[in-house]
Amino acid sequence: MLEIKNLTKTYPNGKKAVSNLSMTIEDGDLFGFIGKNGAGKTTTLKACLTIHDFDSGDILLNGISIKTAPTECKRKMAYVPDSPILETYLTGLQYLNFICDIYGVPTHTRKKRIYDLSERLGMSDKLNDLISSYSHGMKQKITLIGAFAHAPLLLVLDEPFVGLDPEAFIQLKYLMKELCSSGGSVLFSSHILDVVEKTCNKIGIIQDGKLIRSGSTKEILGTSDLEDVFMEINGK
Repeated sequence: MLEIKNLTKTYPNGKKAVSNLSMTIEDGDLFGFIGKNGAGKTTTLKACLTIHDFDSGDILLNGISIKTAPTECKRKMAYVPDSPILETYLTGLQYLNFICDIYGVPTHTRKKRIYDLSERLGMSDKLNDLISSYSHGMKQKITLIGAFAHAPLLLVLDEPFVGLDPEAFIQLKYLMKELCSSGGSVLFSSHILDVVEKTCNKIGIIQDGKLIRSGSTKEILGTSDLEDVFMEINGK
């Protein structure tokens, strides 16, 4: 379980990116986090991953503070940013083995997971190619394979569907649901509201750094769809 308590983050220029934000992602939750550009989504996600420090509040993973035990928490998480930054001199397979080494995935386990994930995301014939030859979509896929390969307790995704072809797009939705079915959790931001509405069991909506609404998808939507709810909140 991920618990964000009264998270506040102010940048050096004085902009308050996140203000007193609290929300909880339970085991098995597929949690969609939405908001306009600059609303504070990425800042919140990066704070959960210890990439960004924050001014006040706390973030707990299974009751353990990421401030007091960052390495222990990070070993249980995986992150896929909207624009993956990879070592382009490596092949895809070298990168995946490097990730598996970091997370201590046994050789037999990693081989099977890498094979299965690569088949599903259409990368099995590209693993021995240099990452420098990959398109943006292929870099996104190899990063996703690395994230799923060590079966994280919490998977954090920032706009994960950008650049994916239709088959990989569909497979990613399946993989997210499978991780949650096995007891893991997914926290992801996306501008594709239709995917959030149809995929997530819970939704959080952030506006100007403040969590405006959070709860089950059914509670958030009522008799509306997510597009209507989002536009209403943003006064459109």
